Amino acid sequence: MGQRSERLERLVDGRECECCDDDLETHVETLEGLVAAFPPDAATDRAALKALGNDTRYTIVRLLAAAGRELCVCEITPVLDVSDSAVSHALSDLYDAGLIARRKDGTWHYYEPTERATALLEALDGTRGER
Repeated sequence: MGQRSERLERLVDGRECECCDDDLETHVETLEGLVAAFPPDAATDRAALKALGNDTRYTIVRLLAAAGRELCVCEITPVLDVSDSAVSHALSDLYDAGLIARRKDGTWHYYEPTERATALLEALDGTRGER
């Protein structure tokens, strides 16, 4: 057994029940089954969470959600304390992560949060302060 399995065995043995090796194997198999049931496209989940982990990108998503309408990049840039290039890069990352939608109208580019971004923000707002 590897170090992790030894630690798990100590955890299971330390409980106030009579666990044997079969119980340990069943426990590990149950946990492995939970991992196997993760969504096959979990990489998109990680990309969305990673995108929100940056101050500029988080602020952009919050701003778009609070605005309640599409915003032009020229409306977003002035409220951020970063370069135009950084805003452009952040918008691209958010789009790639599926958190914002974009629309081009001539030379103007408009952005709005996706349903996924809105749901993530609502989940964060609804659970703020919980531990």
